[in-house]
Amino acid sequence: MGKRKPIATQAQITRAIKGAEGAGLKAARVEIDLDGKIVIIAGTAEPEPATALDRWINGRGPRQA
Repeated sequence: MGKRKPIATQAQITRAIKGAEGAGLKAARVEIDLDGKIVIIAGTAEPEPATALDRWINGRGPRQA
C-alpha cells in the first residue's frame, strides 16, 4: 500500500484560520471533512455588559448571607 494524499494540508488549514482571524473571528475548533472541506468553528467571547447598570451589577460580586 502506498501513501495516501492528505485531505487538507497544513498550509491550507493555516490559511483558513488566518483568514477567519482576519475577519475578526477566533477559531475555537477546526473540522476537516473527508471531501477536504475545512470548517472553522468560532469561539464565543463573553459579551461586555451593555449598560452602566449591568457593569455595576456584575462588579458587586456574590451576595453575602
